[in-house]
Amino acid sequence: MADYIFVLDNHLDSHQSRVVAEISRLATEGGQSVWLAGGAMREMLRGAQIRDLDFIVEHDALKVGKALAAAMNGHVLSEDSLKRSVELSLPGDVCASVSNVRTEKYSKPGGKPQIGPATIHEDLARRDFTINAIALSLNRGSRGLLVDPTNGQADLTNKELRATNSYAFFDDPSRLFRLFRFQHTLGLELVSRTLSQLENALLEHFEEVASPAALAPELRALALQPAAAAALAGLDQSGLLKLVSKVWTGDKLNAPGLARFEKAVQAILPAPKDGWLAFLTVIFEKLSPKDRADALKALALPATDLNGLKKLEAGWKKLEKDIRSPKVHKPSQVWEVLESAGENEILMVLYESDQRVVQDRIRAFYSKYLPLAQEVTEEQVVASLGVKSTIKPGTPKFAKAMRDAIIKHLNARPKKPVEPEVPAIPPPPPPGPPRARPPGLTFIVHCDYRLPPVRPERP
Repeated sequence: MADYIFVLDNHLDSHQSRVVAEISRLATEGGQSVWLAGGAMREMLRGAQIRDLDFIVEHDALKVGKALAAAMNGHVLSEDSLKRSVELSLPGDVCASVSNVRTEKYSKPGGKPQIGPATIHEDLARRDFTINAIALSLNRGSRGLLVDPTNGQADLTNKELRATNSYAFFDDPSRLFRLFRFQHTLGLELVSRTLSQLENALLEHFEEVASPAALAPELRALALQPAAAAALAGLDQSGLLKLVSKVWTGDKLNAPGLARFEKAVQAILPAPKDGWLAFLTVIFEKLSPKDRADALKALALPATDLNGLKKLEAGWKKLEKDIRSPKVHKPSQVWEVLESAGENEILMVLYESDQRVVQDRIRAFYSKYLPLAQEVTEEQVVASLGVKSTIKPGTPKFAKAMRDAIIKHLNARPKKPVEPEVPAIPPPPPPGPPRARPPGLTFIVHCDYRLPPVRPERP
């Protein structure tokens, strides 16, 4: 039997591990069960990085979620009183959700669901795809138990995409958008039954009752993915992108630009976390200003995204100018320019700039200067300040001392490796006179060679 807790621990970072431990404590103190489910389990089982934590509890999800946010010094992003779920932002860039186990019954496509209590198996079976219908128990008595009622683990192994039930697209037509994302970014094949469900949903025009805003989180999840262009092409062929903009099709998708964008990301940035605004800029680049504004309005983006898009062009152009400035030539200067820049601005510079020096300095920042800067630790800075120093970690003065130490470390010339001294080998002695043969010495060579016996001739 696989040790799934061990597997989970190896896929969580330190911040995520603390969140898992804290919600387990809160659920135990509240006398209820808690599971980790959804995308976190999908990514863990396929050996990928876990991005979001999706927790399920038996009851009081809003109370548990708010208690988790308070205990972790995080905050609540949104809450759904109907489905009894809450979205959280926690320290360490951890995104988490807490929801009740529940059933959802729909009277019409995309309608308001009737929510009811459920078991963990019923909750998983009402989800969209089998690969998202897997849960892991975090409870004291059954910790590490895998719950997989729809055999999603086998579908992950076989690289197949299968809907959990026959009403998956009827209940929530926005799942049509998610289907194309999973198909291309995870490299999954649609099984014949799910393909028939897709075709029937499109024939019945289920997508028309889905809000275009439901496509926004799917596009956000596509950002910085290597197969984003293929997923957009699949959405376009199915006519789903027309919900956002009727002119956003064919050449207007900017497939060549998106391919160039993806190539720049994969070649230089090691593991980008935030490129949503740069991605939006690229995929809407071929639209007119009016059509672009209409598309953004249809996606119902938050004000922070819209304001960021307005400032992005001026931001990346200034960053490009700062990078190629003749005053920037030391490693520390390149590091200072790019360390304070946002990833969206850096991505747009990579996409737009044709300056070789700009590309080279961004590459050097990620491949050399950033790893060198991370070599400087707080312990080293504390030791350099001395035991009598009043400057303590967490203060502005210590941050300045840390920055100064990084700059000094970056500008230091690398020491040449000292080659070990090889002991000198003394020269061989000069050849002496030839040795004379002693008189009267004779060499006799004895050869013992016998002829074969002669056979007598036969009469």
